[in-house]
Amino acid sequence: MDIGKVIGTIVATRKDPSLVGYRLLIVQPLDPEGELVGDPIAAVDIQGAAGYGELVYFVTGGDAAFVSAEHAMPVDVAVVGIVDSITVTEEAEE
Repeated sequence: MDIGKVIGTIVATRKDPSLVGYRLLIVQPLDPEGELVGDPIAAVDIQGAAGYGELVYFVTGGDAAFVSAEHAMPVDVAVVGIVDSITVTEEAEE
């Protein structure tokens, strides 16, 4: 899992039928310190709860394609939760 910040949404008038009812978001990946990492990515919001400016965690690749219990989806990135807080201990930094 990775952490990112929702920086936008995507509106699609036509999309794969398995994605109907799911929101598409633009997510900027972040490192544990909150610094930008790489380019923004498009992600499907499985819970439908993430909003602009929120920190989220997401999965990629095969994990993203099978996050829905009902069916596999043709996605590379899926938002699977909203981050409440991040704590990094000194032990983890070593």
